[in-house]
Amino acid sequence: MKAKYIKITYALAALLGCSSCGDFLEVEPQDKIILDKFWNERADVESVVSSCYSSLQSSACIKRMMIWGEARSENMDAGNNMDKDVNLENIFKANITSTNPYTNWVDFYYVINTCNTVIKYAPEVAAKDPGYTESELKATIAEVSALRDLCYFYLIRTFRDVPYTTEPYLDDDQTMDLPATPFNEVLDNLIADLESVKNDAVRYYPTSKPLYQTARITSTAIKAMLCEMYLWKQDYQKCVDYANLVIQDMKDLKEKNDKQNSSSMMNEDEELEGYPLIPTRYTYGMNIYGIDYAEIFGTGNSSESIFELTFMQDDNMPANYAVSDFYGNATNVMGFMSASSYVGSDVSQKQFKVFNNQLDCRNYQAIMSAGSTYSICKYAWRICQVEATGTSAANATVEALYANLYPEKHVQANWIIYRLSDIMLMKAEALTQLMSDAADGGLTEADQDYLNQAFRLVTVINKRALCQYPRKDTLKVDDYKTKSDIENLVLNERRRELMFEGKRWYDLVRRARRDGKTDYLKSESCNKYSSNKQLVESKLTRMDAIYWPYNYDELKVNKNLKQNPAFGSGLNDSYE
Repeated sequence: MKAKYIKITYALAALLGCSSCGDFLEVEPQDKIILDKFWNERADVESVVSSCYSSLQSSACIKRMMIWGEARSENMDAGNNMDKDVNLENIFKANITSTNPYTNWVDFYYVINTCNTVIKYAPEVAAKDPGYTESELKATIAEVSALRDLCYFYLIRTFRDVPYTTEPYLDDDQTMDLPATPFNEVLDNLIADLESVKNDAVRYYPTSKPLYQTARITSTAIKAMLCEMYLWKQDYQKCVDYANLVIQDMKDLKEKNDKQNSSSMMNEDEELEGYPLIPTRYTYGMNIYGIDYAEIFGTGNSSESIFELTFMQDDNMPANYAVSDFYGNATNVMGFMSASSYVGSDVSQKQFKVFNNQLDCRNYQAIMSAGSTYSICKYAWRICQVEATGTSAANATVEALYANLYPEKHVQANWIIYRLSDIMLMKAEALTQLMSDAADGGLTEADQDYLNQAFRLVTVINKRALCQYPRKDTLKVDDYKTKSDIENLVLNERRRELMFEGKRWYDLVRRARRDGKTDYLKSESCNKYSSNKQLVESKLTRMDAIYWPYNYDELKVNKNLKQNPAFGSGLNDSYE
């Protein structure tokens, strides 16, 4: 039973069969590896690093990124065929128990343990293989440290306090029934770890391997992680500092790529104010919009991507089954998840309470209405073009579901962890928190400067999304006179920009931690409920309840874990 906890047999079941770095992203499961016959040369290390990525690409991991980051928010509700996944249906009903398998964290600890193993054995390989240089060893350790820290970051945002170790688990004699380490202590450890390796990571991968720049960890990806972690730590100046570093890195990368590729599709757009975002308007049609969607979510690995889990456009390679099951495919246009009626009514009833106006491309690119149901377009569709000829009319054309091109369920959509607009909005949020607490009663000159900076970041992203040219300001800075006003605007823009990307519930949890109460989280997340709204609000009154319970099986094998008090003892009669 002890071995059930976070034990990983040294099978590396997801290990890639790569004979060179060129095959790094081609995920093909292999047989078991014997530990003492393996760690001899650089290629061995590279293979295990590859397995870290392929494990994160697993349906189990990506589904949890979706569920933990979105399902409890107002964005989502139950979709079709819920009888095939009653555990997901219970989450949408706010009926979360410790026996729900989506509380299982073993797949993330699998990646953590594999990363810990690389950190342990890579130096020994460097001592044996003269071709494995010190700088390459440091880059490897930086890469897997970041992947490990990313997994822990998902875990603490979901469960709050979690078992934390940097030692690999290699045999059954090790004691692994660790107690949960407090959230803040884990977060501090993650930040310290990333700070120690950030300068060792690769900055630019070779141009002969263009996917690596966004499909593998870079120094920019580590800075993006630090930007978000400092936001959660409530060290807002550090968050702003790292956001600035990321933005500059992305500008430098664009300049570098533009010099190498004179036919780059990244067209200059003065309304982007120098930020290397992809304009939304197609150059061949003045009234056709959506090229940003096609590049970011369709083609993938776009010029504004920082890090994404990449799936090869190849029938013979694994697909993104999580998107196929949850968001849909050509056979099932609506998956197990749907857009909630709260956000879906922006399309069908033209209420625009979420997207503000009907000229926001993201409205049509995220959601498609069919009567009273609303399927999720983002990720499931390769192309979403919006035609708008005036200021009050827009028509969306979505096409090329992945299953039209590949066998059923072969959705090849990448899963994006960080992209530039996400970082810009983190910076905007941090700027709002640098305003004085008294800013709601009147703005000082410094407060007004912070407000103006945050507003400009929101405006650039908001205007980029408008199917209108030349674009007109739909947001007016004079409408935002207090700290609360601008704080809410930033979070609303994050909801519009990052909808269905596994971000919204974490944004609400971060806000609740900052406020020290759940009022805002309750108000927003319960917008999707009607019949049992008061019951759900009552549950979410407790701060403990915004996190998830520990899985029942983990409590059985690890007696040092104490269940989240919002979920009782973890036992229930049906399980008994």
